[in-house]
Amino acid sequence: MEREVKEVDRKELYQYQKNDIDTIFEKFEGKPDNYHLLYQLPTGGGKTVIFSEIARRYLEQYKRKVLVLTHRIELSKQTSKMLKSFGVKNTVIDSSVKELPHDNEYSCYVAMVETLNNRLKDKKFHMDDVGLVIVDEAHYNSFRKLFSFFKKSLFLGVTATPLSSNIDLPMYETYSELITGEPIQSLIDKGYLAKAAMYDYDVELTSLKLGINGDYTVASSDELYSRAVMQDLLLQAYDYRSKGKKTLIFNNGIYTSLYVYETFKAAGLPIKHLDNRTPEMERKKILSWFKNTPDAILTSVSILTTGFDEPTVETIILNRATRSLTLYFQMIGRGSRKLPGKDTFTVIDLGNNAQRFGLWSDPVDWHYIFKNPELFLDSIRTDAEIESLHVYTMSEEIRNKFPNSDDVEFDVEDEFKVAAELKMKPKAVIDKSIMQHAQMCVENSETIPEARKLAKLLEPDIEYRVKQYSNLLTRTTKNYREWLMEDYRTRLGTNIGKLFRKYAMEED
Repeated sequence: MEREVKEVDRKELYQYQKNDIDTIFEKFEGKPDNYHLLYQLPTGGGKTVIFSEIARRYLEQYKRKVLVLTHRIELSKQTSKMLKSFGVKNTVIDSSVKELPHDNEYSCYVAMVETLNNRLKDKKFHMDDVGLVIVDEAHYNSFRKLFSFFKKSLFLGVTATPLSSNIDLPMYETYSELITGEPIQSLIDKGYLAKAAMYDYDVELTSLKLGINGDYTVASSDELYSRAVMQDLLLQAYDYRSKGKKTLIFNNGIYTSLYVYETFKAAGLPIKHLDNRTPEMERKKILSWFKNTPDAILTSVSILTTGFDEPTVETIILNRATRSLTLYFQMIGRGSRKLPGKDTFTVIDLGNNAQRFGLWSDPVDWHYIFKNPELFLDSIRTDAEIESLHVYTMSEEIRNKFPNSDDVEFDVEDEFKVAAELKMKPKAVIDKSIMQHAQMCVENSETIPEARKLAKLLEPDIEYRVKQYSNLLTRTTKNYREWLMEDYRTRLGTNIGKLFRKYAMEED
């Protein structure tokens, strides 16, 4: 076996990692050459450390070479470095590698999927001596195209979420068996992961559209999350839950992320934007700034969910909705690394994601999901089901903005019944609601502009009341409901002005 003599910065394995490695080798024992095993471990559990030790041990025990497959160049470089720390002499196969002699000096290869596939199809590489293929982030389906080249190799897929990125290509068709590692709550209890303090805000997602991949489209997400009301909610949530903490914001679209950048910048906050179009040198500078700035805020799109490891992150903001369980765990996992003095981290959910999938640390039956992905996906709550359970409760931070108001509650359904009993038109309910909101703003302000600024804080309450009112009417359309919202805002502003003038006249 070829080994580097010097083992630099080799990580000490935890007991649960040693146990899982032993289990994996027990599964390999006596299995046919083309046996495919899938291993699940949460983000932050040390998958790269584990499969690096598996590679070292396999080379020692079986005397055949190892291939590690990744889907991004950053992951390839990180993996190669980790393997070297375990004494595994390896090389990264990227686009610059055109040929690979059969008698090369390496005992392990780390390869990008597309590059390796092209070389193998062109018969430029000889990999008959590879006995073990390790597939990192195995839930991605791009790896499947390579399997036919390694019919006499053992396969170990590694993932935090054994749910295929393509429902038409379930993982049970690729892997013979699934073994699961320590669950998230156990890793928290044993001190390996930080605990998540999760805060969610009921968001109406009816305007979002699903794409062919089963998740929300970028266009519909950009349209919703770039609205002023959503930007205000994001800023309020940050101010109340994360002010001064190192924060990572995940968005679905570039336009949303740029809006976030401008909103936070205008508020005088230290923020930068990053997406997959950012040039590599600029990206490195931004990530270095983020690492070294204690209160840094980084708003991002489609780039930091995998292969990004910054333990100093204190807050994760999900400024998006997703129907991907994998993405949900990946995003939150970016904040779960432990550090001295960091036992907890904050998660702010602005996409009803926890209501869709459960809390990040809740137990998950991965064996059921692995065997029955279609049933699991069908069981995910729809947005309509989630929103039917939403009951708006004014947050403490907003309630504190109205200290002079004794009552901020308004039961639309009860008021609707009263109006019906008095033979009043339903419109009277909305009129009364608007007047109560106007009164709240006026009695907690010195000027009309201050009162109208307070009115913006009532947007979630207004949306909830209009939604309840619309549901109580016999027939309403989306356009009518949107008109109601606009009319409500306009009349609220008008009534604020009328009340100020009325009180001014009474004082005179």
